Order: sequence, then C-alpha cells, then structure tokens
Amino acid sequence: MQPIGMAVAALTFSLMLTFATPADEVRQNQQNGWNQQNGDKDHDDKPGACESQSVDAPGPGCAKALVRLFEQGKEIFRFDTFGDEDYWGGMLQLHKAVEGAALGGVGPGVSPRTALTVAGLKVDVDALPGDVQAKLRHGKVDLDSPATTLALLKLNGVVGVKGFFDTDGSFSSIGITCALCHSTVDDSFAPGIGKRLDGWPNQDLNVGLIVSLAPNLAPMASQVLGASDSATINTLKKVLLSWGPGFYDAEVNLDAIGFRPDGKSAATRIPAAYGHLGEDLHTWTASFGDVTYWNAFVANLQMHGNGNFNDERFNDPVKYPAAVRGGFFKLRHDPDQVTSKLAPLHYYQLSLQAPTPPAGSFDPAAAKRGETVFNGRGKCSGCHMPPLYTDAGYNAHTPAEMCIDSFQADRGPTGAIGSTMVTPQLSGLWARSKRGFFHDGRFPTLLDVANHYSACFNLALHPDEKSDLVEFLKSR
Repeated sequence: MQPIGMAVAALTFSLMLTFATPADEVRQNQQNGWNQQNGDKDHDDKPGACESQSVDAPGPGCAKALVRLFEQGKEIFRFDTFGDEDYWGGMLQLHKAVEGAALGGVGPGVSPRTALTVAGLKVDVDALPGDVQAKLRHGKVDLDSPATTLALLKLNGVVGVKGFFDTDGSFSSIGITCALCHSTVDDSFAPGIGKRLDGWPNQDLNVGLIVSLAPNLAPMASQVLGASDSATINTLKKVLLSWGPGFYDAEVNLDAIGFRPDGKSAATRIPAAYGHLGEDLHTWTASFGDVTYWNAFVANLQMHGNGNFNDERFNDPVKYPAAVRGGFFKLRHDPDQVTSKLAPLHYYQLSLQAPTPPAGSFDPAAAKRGETVFNGRGKCSGCHMPPLYTDAGYNAHTPAEMCIDSFQADRGPTGAIGSTMVTPQLSGLWARSKRGFFHDGRFPTLLDVANHYSACFNLALHPDEKSDLVEFLKSR
C-alpha cells in the first residue's frame, strides 16, 4: 500500500501545459452532437443500422453500428458535459473555488489531497503519462497545490470532472459528466487512483460539499428555494452539507424539500448504473421512468446541461414549486446538446454488467443454503425474481408493502397504485453497500435488512437462516 502522501495525485502547474490529450478531438465531436449533428452520412453509425427488411436477420451494418454505439456511449458517459459548464462554471463560478485566489480564483483552492480525501473525487491513472506516474510513486510532486489539480483537469484525469482552459492556459470554466457520480476507480495505483470502474457508484463522493464551495450560489438558491438573499443561501448550504459522502438529492430542485420530517437529510444513496438490462423502472423513487428517462432527467435537470426536456407532471406549483420556478416541465435549448446522445448513452449503460464478488468475500456453502431461504421461507424472490433479481414487469411497490415510511416515495410522481419505490436489482450488491442499504442507507448491514423483513412479514426466520441469507446476498 502506498503511504498517504503517495495516495494523492499531484502534478505541478507547469505540467498542465506539457501533456497532450489525444482523445480531446473525439470528445469535441461528441459536443457537436454526434452523427445527426456532425454531418456523418454513414448509415452504419446510426442505431437504425440494425434494422432490416427481414425479421430473420439484422441489417448488414449491425455489428459495426453496435460497436460504435458502445464506444460513443462510453465517451459520452465519461467525458460529455452536455454544455453544463455554462451552469457550474458560468453561473455558479465553481472553477474559481477550485483554482483558489493564488491562481486568480477565490479562497484557498482545492488541492489533490483535499479532492481525494475530503471531496471523494477519483483519478483515472490511464490519463496520466508514464513519467507523471513515476513522479507520483516517488513523491516528487506537490500534493497540496491547487495548481496540481488544474494540471489533472488539463489531462482529463479527474473522473467525471472536465476543466475548460483558454488558449493561454487560464482556467475558464468547469463541467461535470455522468461519471462523476456513477464511476469510481479500482485503487490499483493508490487509494483513489486507478483504472475506471464505470457504472459503480462513487460512494466516497461528497457532492453537497463540492457544490457548497461555489462562489455564486444565488442562481441555485433562487431556483430551489425561491430567493437569493444571504439567509436563503445559508439555508441552501445547510441542505447541501447535510448530504455527506455517497449521497445526493435529485428531487430537492423539484420540491424544495431539504430534510425529512425527522430532521434527517432528504438525500438518497448514489445508485449504481450497472446491471439494469431488462428491468423497468430505475433508481429509488418509482413512477419517474426507466433508464432513458433518467438519463434525460439527470443530463438536463441535475447536471444542468443544455438540452430539451418534457415532463408535464412537474408543472405543479404545490408539489414541485422549485421545478416550476426552473421551468423544468418544458426545457428548451438551441442547440440541444443532450437528446441526440441518449441512444448511445443508453446502449453503453445497459452494456455495463454487474461486477462479480471477489473470491473470499462470502461463504459459498452458506450462500447456497441462503439461496433456499431467499426462494423459500424468506419470500425474497416474490419481488427480487431471478435471474434479474427485480420484479419481472412493473418493479415498484408501495412503502406499506415494504413496512417503511412513505416520505421518499411521496416525493415522486404518483403512479397507478400510488406512491411507490423501485425494487432494486441485487446483482453487484457488494460493490454498492458502503453507505448502507435501502434508498437512504437506513439499514447499515444486510443482517439489518433480513431482520426488518423477517419482522415485516412475520417470517420468524431463525438466526442461521438470516446469516445464510446474508451470505447469498453477498454472492450476487
């Protein structure tokens, strides 16, 4: 294991101008809107290339089209901001807090040490040239300089964060990508530094803390809370700082509700983006929509990208006052930097398989017995149906069915059976368990979940049955 000094990525500001980023040209093509907007006439590049006049065979360009969809979707997922730098940098001026007063911004700035150990950001080791990696190993870089953070941004080395620089090298804006929340790294180089793990939730990411650093929170306070005076901005900061690592509230800028009735944060755990192929509804609160809906919802309403979005359900000043203030029920931008990218993004995300549990992380014999409990006395498979391990069909249930309160369910649009929560798929559960279980992490361990449902359904499971059930869930 590397010492703590080696655990943090650092480069000098002069290095920022040294290294080229070969993928920048490809990423610029994404920003221009991919196939439909960049004049590409190659039919094989488009999703429709798999269409055929015959129902017995795919179109002649199918294989090529799917490969390109995957690669395009990966680039979008990792590097496309959808133009949201206009919000995070242009309006909130977040980049100025990152660079700090010494480099032309404000405040102390954000060093790599702070970025990794406090904010929970991750560094993609593959973005770092070999000589830079060598300097990191030998401790020959400044770990506490915001200039080093700018150098990492110049290299596209900070997962999910994209820096924008003028021709003279000055830091002009900052944007975020899907990977900010839904990717992490394998720590193969050092803690927080390694190869990307797309689809894995960043359970260390402190989104609220990062956003709270923005020098100009007035636009956010005005949209979320309806005012921009200092007291309201302080209230917004209190909400943001309540989230903590691994949590995010995707509905506060719809309903302006920052806390639960019991005073706890209204934020929920950052969900995984892997293992969703074949399921219906996505994330925690049901009745919003599927993966494609959430991609559009997040790109436009959470990342604040420049796209088009419709959801008339948000045109409700009583339930969703903040959404009405933001015009979120009918957003329009010209050009639309989101919609043309939803198809490849969707394809890439559905290609992300859940990770296999590492060897030695569970007891195989106990897991086998636990599978019998899962499908039998535990009644788990009544909703978490193999092989998807979510409901086959409409994967939502009322809070009453789950023996929990309805606070989070009530925040979403009401479906056919009322306020509901999504039945999450269980594959790769071990890789998204750091912050507890259920949407808000209310159950610290899987045993707590087993105890809850045993009591909820009057199952009277024996201690050994619960223990075996836990081992089975760890094996997913």
